Amino acid sequence: MSSPIRIIPTPDGALTYAIPFPPEETPAVTARDLLGAWEAARGAAGAEIWGSPRRLVFLRADGEALELLLADADAACWAEAVDARHGLANPQGLAICLRLLALIEAMGRMARLKGFFTIRATGAELHPSLLRAAASLPLDPAGRFDEAGLTALLSGAIPAGAHS
Repeated sequence: MSSPIRIIPTPDGALTYAIPFPPEETPAVTARDLLGAWEAARGAAGAEIWGSPRRLVFLRADGEALELLLADADAACWAEAVDARHGLANPQGLAICLRLLALIEAMGRMARLKGFFTIRATGAELHPSLLRAAASLPLDPAGRFDEAGLTALLSGAIPAGAHS
């Protein structure tokens, strides 16, 4: 079975992914796959496997397109790691990558998540509830997690240090 996602290499080495659905239609993933992607991305960064920039072009039913450019070194590295592990040319692998990137973005943006994770030089500890929520919560139209939706999923598991 062929994937609905097409990959178009560009002369500068970047990869364009033509995705025939919007970010909010990417499937849920498992918390285990998300944690595995986190660990693979951390390993790739440690090995300095930076990867090519990736341009994700999502097509909406109304014909509008949303473009996400993964050009900074960290995002390209994480995408490379997920691509090597799961493949970004299939909806499940793409969903794992998008959710990993959305989780990292949410951890930096949402003060309410403090206490659900600890980042140290030796690695990160992610609360299982945070991983389960990030694995199952639909992405918004911009490929991010909605703060209200994410905190609602986490409301039953408030670890010490979390903000309300």
